[in-house]
Amino acid sequence: MSDRRHPLLAVPLAVVLTVTVAGCAVTATTSSSASSSTSTSTTVETSTDTSASTLWDSSTVHEISVDYDASDYDAMIQAYLDSGDKEWISATVVIDAVTYENVGLKLKGNSTLRSLSTDADATLSSQNPEDLPWIIRLDKYFDGQNFDGTTELVVRGNSTETSLNEAVALGLLEDTGLAAEQAIAVRFSADGSEEALRLVIENPDDEWTERELGDGLLYKADASGDYSYRGDDPASYDDVFDQEAGEDDLTPLIDFLQWINESDDATFAAELDQHLDVDAFATYLAFQELVDNFDDIDGPGNNSYLYYDPDTGKMTVVNWDLNLAFGTSNVGGGGGGGQMGGGGRGGAGADRTDGAAVTTAARGGGGGGSNILSERFLANADFQQLYQDALTTLQAELFDSGTASELLEAWTTTLTEGASDLVDAATIASDAAAISAKFPS
Repeated sequence: MSDRRHPLLAVPLAVVLTVTVAGCAVTATTSSSASSSTSTSTTVETSTDTSASTLWDSSTVHEISVDYDASDYDAMIQAYLDSGDKEWISATVVIDAVTYENVGLKLKGNSTLRSLSTDADATLSSQNPEDLPWIIRLDKYFDGQNFDGTTELVVRGNSTETSLNEAVALGLLEDTGLAAEQAIAVRFSADGSEEALRLVIENPDDEWTERELGDGLLYKADASGDYSYRGDDPASYDDVFDQEAGEDDLTPLIDFLQWINESDDATFAAELDQHLDVDAFATYLAFQELVDNFDDIDGPGNNSYLYYDPDTGKMTVVNWDLNLAFGTSNVGGGGGGGQMGGGGRGGAGADRTDGAAVTTAARGGGGGGSNILSERFLANADFQQLYQDALTTLQAELFDSGTASELLEAWTTTLTEGASDLVDAATIASDAAAISAKFPS
């Protein structure tokens, strides 16, 4: 795994974005329109002070607002309800007082959006856009537009009012040395709505992939797919994997899926390390177990990425989606109505009582999911031992060391000081206590 390079330097192309500190002028010049083929030029000036913080400073609560044409929004919602298609619309986005015009905005997610409705009293209502899961792409219609080198932000679907569980889990994931998205707490509003507390994270795109993993190919597993081999026709994988980074090429993915499905047990045991970063995978599985997240590679959402390194010819399993970490139940759609402490998986972490140690039983896929790679990996005694060793190491480094408690305390302080008008302090404290109780000992 390549060394991380934080922060990623911005390389503007067709944009001029000048930021100075202490009450500066910020100028963003756009040169294209989302709704017309006619080129336009728009200059936006605003003032901001970036001397004390940057976009991914998690010690403060940030502010993001999005505004768009109401008819565009209504059409986007209807398109999703009719066909499941997630269409882009153009929006004006303000991030920590910096304004960006002609920004791409679309719905984000799969299972989270299943409850989306136009009814005002729905669990997830289009009449409350501040509660919806979004992806914001600054350079969708304007090449090179970015904030601190970031072009894509994901406004996560809340499973609790605070999203503390995912914020803490992402911080711990970074401490493992695996690829991780940065996260911030945000006061988010849409189309003039009231503000809502949301967790915003990086979207794994080309820039993120290069920084975290290298100059390779990144594939995202679809929620409706699996890791089965479906033949050598790339079209057979259209609804199974999406390529998110690198030159379009599904050949490494298809070859990998064929090998993990068709190799006999002896070959799998002897040659897996030629096809997969087995140490990283053992660490990944152990991490998911320790944070009590059943909705991972072998969970119901098939949440994972595969990264292909052309230099080594190996795949690396990459984490995605930790909103059910620490046993959270996904019963509240995107509006933060979930509950802490209701999750669990079959296997090592199943029905783990608060504060209990993770057992040494073989890890299993709870919540209705399965995965051929994790099943075969853990069925092998040598790979199972790698996993057990990773459990021991991460238990010591993340939990016994006090790292998890310190991270939870820092996030709790940030939310209490910066967002207790959005989520009351008692709820923040309650969520923090529920997470702490799930820390393995």
